[in-house]
Amino acid sequence: MRSELSTNSPVFEANRARGAVRFDVHARDGVTRRGALHESGSLRVRFPSPEDDGLSGVFVNTAGGVAGGDRFDIEISASDATRLTLTTAAAEKVYRAPGQAAELSIALKVAAGAHLGWLPQETILFDRARVQRRFDIDLDEAASLLLCEIVVFGRTAMGERMEQGEFVDRWRLRRGGKLVFAETVRLDGNIGAKLARSAVAKGGAAIGTALIVPGDEALVERLREASESFSGEVGISAWNGFAMARFCAQDAARLRADMMALLARTGMKLPRLWLN
Repeated sequence: MRSELSTNSPVFEANRARGAVRFDVHARDGVTRRGALHESGSLRVRFPSPEDDGLSGVFVNTAGGVAGGDRFDIEISASDATRLTLTTAAAEKVYRAPGQAAELSIALKVAAGAHLGWLPQETILFDRARVQRRFDIDLDEAASLLLCEIVVFGRTAMGERMEQGEFVDRWRLRRGGKLVFAETVRLDGNIGAKLARSAVAKGGAAIGTALIVPGDEALVERLREASESFSGEVGISAWNGFAMARFCAQDAARLRADMMALLARTGMKLPRLWLN
């Protein structure tokens, strides 16, 4: 009789992916340049040709996806008066995890006069995927941020849906050293049934969040002007000096289109990879 390999075995542990990226950027003669860069494991970042006075970075996961027990860490510091935009080479896929959840940790620090755009392509969770993610964001009062995240529960275009699994998403935003936003989303167990509830996603398979700092009611009104083009449900509000848009749609394509319509209203130039 063949027994399954234990997820606690040394062999299983040795095959878990580990990856870390840590770097900073600084301004030189009004142009953003990369400083010290540290990469390890299967996570990499590449910098295409400079665009105007800013810098763009693209994350690449050479492991080909995220599986149970994997661990990825990102730490980025943007110095005074820099402009940095970050995205991913493709949608990140989180695969079935028979045991330990995957862990993703992102720490962003943005100094006075700096702007950071965090615009990864969507994260796709396969059935029985387990992932725990955390964002720790530290902004100077004079810094600006545009952060958007899209999470898709199964590849609906392939007739797949996420039924069971675990998704934990912890966000903490500090501005001027003060905690201004704290949230933890937890979906586990029968996720498919929970998403079917009207008060959760009403059967939707994709959710998204756009966080904009600074943000006020004037920005909210400008963003709401795009509402006629939305095919999913979108809620937009502002408080504590930032604006937030929440998205829910039946599939990834609709949510991505809604997110792009809203981001166009911010004046933010989308990464080229979003347009391919």
